[in-house]
Amino acid sequence: MIKAICRMGHPVLRKRAQLTPHELIFSDSFSQLILDLKDSMKHYGGIGIAAPQIGVDYQVAIIELIGFNRYGEDINFPMTVFVNPKITFLTEEKQGFWEGCLSVPGLRGFVERPKKIRVNYLDYKGQEKELIAEGFLATVIQHELDHLDGILYIDRIKDTRLISYQEEFDQFIMERTLD
Repeated sequence: MIKAICRMGHPVLRKRAQLTPHELIFSDSFSQLILDLKDSMKHYGGIGIAAPQIGVDYQVAIIELIGFNRYGEDINFPMTVFVNPKITFLTEEKQGFWEGCLSVPGLRGFVERPKKIRVNYLDYKGQEKELIAEGFLATVIQHELDHLDGILYIDRIKDTRLISYQEEFDQFIMERTLD
């Protein structure tokens, strides 16, 4: 079921989400949460979404990246569910991308994040998983998992001159980003 997205200013977005109890993972309500996240992400045109963005106070996020992105990378990352994830930064080297967010509609901002990460998490079946990611995928994962700690991408923008409305981003900045 498509759920309304909590926008910047909603208190659920500014608190650390609680750990998802292991027994919840095997429940009908958890299966429904995953469906709600998928439906909502697709409906609103996202590539990832975290449970707090639909008002659910659990450490759960999903990401799906298929095909070419605006940076020319061809990524084949099927729908993945992250439960109680923990990130380890594998490099101090940073990379920057213009990020947007369903909870901060109409804006884009340039954020630098670690280029390579490891994520340990439970999947939708409660199985322990580990993922190494770099490039744009690493950024997307960090962005979504920040939601579980009450952090929005806008908090990570170092230079406020690198914030733009989406329309102006498309008109004036996107072309330069691809050069």
